[in-house]
Amino acid sequence: MKDYYGKDYARLKDKKLWLFDMDGTIYLGNKIFDGTLDLLKNITVSGGKYVFITNNSSKGIDDYLEKVHALGIKADKDNFYTSVDASASLLKERFGNELIYAQGTQSFIDNLKEEGLNITTEYDENSKCVIVAFDTDLTAKKLTNTCKTLLKDVPYYATNPDWVCPTEFGYIPDCGSMCFGIEKATGKSPVFIGKPNSLMIEEVIKKFGADKKDVVVIGDRIYTDIASGVNANVDTVLVLSGETTESVCNESDIKPTFVIESVKEINRIFK
Repeated sequence: MKDYYGKDYARLKDKKLWLFDMDGTIYLGNKIFDGTLDLLKNITVSGGKYVFITNNSSKGIDDYLEKVHALGIKADKDNFYTSVDASASLLKERFGNELIYAQGTQSFIDNLKEEGLNITTEYDENSKCVIVAFDTDLTAKKLTNTCKTLLKDVPYYATNPDWVCPTEFGYIPDCGSMCFGIEKATGKSPVFIGKPNSLMIEEVIKKFGADKKDVVVIGDRIYTDIASGVNANVDTVLVLSGETTESVCNESDIKPTFVIESVKEINRIFK
C-alpha cells in the first residue's frame, strides 16, 4: 500500500490512538466523506481509539455530537478534544478567577463559563486578558469591544490560526483571518492555542495513556493539523480532500509522514 509519494503506509494498522481533524478530513459541511464510517469501524474493531481534534471553536462538544450523530458517526464526549478545551485549560491555569474578555459564538462563551472561568463579552477595564475564537456571529460591536480591550496591553490569545473554514461552497474567514483584521486595527497579534501548537495532542495522549509511537494525526491542513503532529513528534497523514493541495505540500517545509488522497484509502490496511 503506497501513499501519494510511494511510501508504504501499511504500518498504520498498528496505531492505537487515531487523532482526526474534522472539516475537510472526515466530512465537508454536512456531507460525510466516502470511507469515513468504514475507517472508524475498522479502528474500533482492531482495538484502537479515535478522537476528533478540531480547531473550530464556534461549537461546543454537544453541538459536535449532534452533528456527527446525524452523519452516522458513533461518538461520545470522550471522542472529542477541541481548541475550546485547550483554551479553557490554559486560561484556568494562567488566570484563575480573574476577569477575561472573550470574543466568540455564544456556544464558545457558554463553554468557557461552564469551565468556571470569569468571562465578559463587554468592554471592562478590569479584564486581565483577551481570548478570540472563530465567530460565525461576528459583529462590529464585538470587534469594537475587542479592539478597545486590547488598548489596555493585556495578554492576548486566540483559539486557532486557521485562515479559512471550509464549507460546501468554498471557504469563509476563520479565526486567523479575524485576528489579522484585529491586528491591522490595533497592531497586536495573539498567541494561538490550538493547532499547530502541540498542546491539544499532548493532552489527548496524556488522557488515554498512549505511547507516541502508537499515535497518528490525520488532517487536511499542513500548517495546522500536520504541523501539530510534527511538533508533538508523532506520525501524521495528510489527506488531499480539503485545503492542502499537492503543490502546497511540495512547497511546504512541514513534511507529513504520509500523503494520501482521502481517508477512504486508509481502509486498505485493514483488509
